[in-house]
Amino acid sequence: MEPWSFKKAKDLGLSTTERLRSVQRENGLLETGFQMAWLGFGYLWMSAWHRLEVRGRENLPLETPYVLVANHASHLDALVLSNVVPVGFRTRVVPIAAADVFFEKNALAAFAALCGNALPIWRRRRISGAHGLVELRERLLVDRFIYVLFPEGTRTRSGDLQPFKSGLGVLVAGTHVPVVPCRLAGSFEAAPPGAHFPRPRKIIVDVGRPLSFGNVSNDHAGWLTIGKWAADAIHQLGLQAPVSVSQPR
Repeated sequence: MEPWSFKKAKDLGLSTTERLRSVQRENGLLETGFQMAWLGFGYLWMSAWHRLEVRGRENLPLETPYVLVANHASHLDALVLSNVVPVGFRTRVVPIAAADVFFEKNALAAFAALCGNALPIWRRRRISGAHGLVELRERLLVDRFIYVLFPEGTRTRSGDLQPFKSGLGVLVAGTHVPVVPCRLAGSFEAAPPGAHFPRPRKIIVDVGRPLSFGNVSNDHAGWLTIGKWAADAIHQLGLQAPVSVSQPR
């Protein structure tokens, strides 16, 4: 065990609005309380309204850090994956959210940060987006988080898996951080684009075996390779466990 030492908060000196949008944001007692309340609500909601079923939970690593990656079908997906992780680790779950969707407006940014524990990535700002991924990589390694990431970069509009972008590779290439592929079935039917309220559809999550990319080069070619391998793993989960979840309760 490392000896205790005093360290300044990474977000020290930032204003409230800056803290909400900073990838260096750290949680205090208030934030932790909000997140525990939201996770408790999410557990009840997923159990009662969507009859959430998780298959393959034994594939999750026993220690952090690791990254959960999945197909992205609805705004429910991050909350679904937060319920995949064992209860004792759920306060370490950090969804990586599109800043241009969840962090532009103050009210939504406060909800995403305080309740969802999300950290932003700016998709439409190439320079700040790349710099943000480097900072997120450092936090993953140092703070030993469990990231929730949707490498497609946006929700599917058809229900089909889209090509993965390079962000996952930037986070894990050349590290031994496990990447856990997950396949979500039913979330698209529960909350398709344009839906104003989630429908009572069953959601199933298949958790695959962790992938390791410690020997993959941390460059553009390596990032694309990681994206392809992760997408293939999620696709295979869908082939191995076909389910029908589109019928209402």
